[in-house]
Amino acid sequence: MRRIVIMGPPGSGKGTQAKIISEKYGIPHVSIGDILRDNILRKTELGALVKQYIDRGELVPDDIIIELTLNTLRDLLKEFNGYILDGYPRTITQAEALEQTDMKPEIVIDIMLNEEECVKRLTNRRYCPKCGEIYNMILKPPKVDELCDKCGSKLMMREDDDENVVRRRFKEYYVKTKPVMDYYERLGKLRVIDGSGSVEEVLKRILGELGL
Repeated sequence: MRRIVIMGPPGSGKGTQAKIISEKYGIPHVSIGDILRDNILRKTELGALVKQYIDRGELVPDDIIIELTLNTLRDLLKEFNGYILDGYPRTITQAEALEQTDMKPEIVIDIMLNEEECVKRLTNRRYCPKCGEIYNMILKPPKVDELCDKCGSKLMMREDDDENVVRRRFKEYYVKTKPVMDYYERLGKLRVIDGSGSVEEVLKRILGELGL
């Protein structure tokens, strides 16, 4: 089983791809974004703190994310010997913190997508608050408008999928994570993937790089 990091700007589809690969190959998917959103929905102390940053379109501070991620991976690797990590690392500090452990990734997939396509995808994204299923009203619409195919719940739009917030997140992502990509490139772990096209087309490119 492999230790994989999957990166990409907001709207690049990294979470969708990670979920598909996880289900197909039995590699556990760790989504830091999902863990943070779960804490927000449950109104935990961590959730309240994180919500302030997300609502402003800012990245959550490194110390919070590093502790959360390393603890999550440590627990996971007691049972499994691999992972697909989505939403981490987003800064050099986060990357170095993981690289200094015995849990470091073997390969880093970076899904590239331009700003306008990311905005288009995210402003059309919906999620099911009950089962967590993700939809896109253009690329992957539900069978019945605004209702989840799996459980029938009414779909919702994330607050951070507002166009202005998305544009801020996109710009901040590249300012903060360009050094991370350079870091992994120096280590020989980075594989850049074209994120345009259908989910199936992007998946095929990723699997080719992973040798799956």
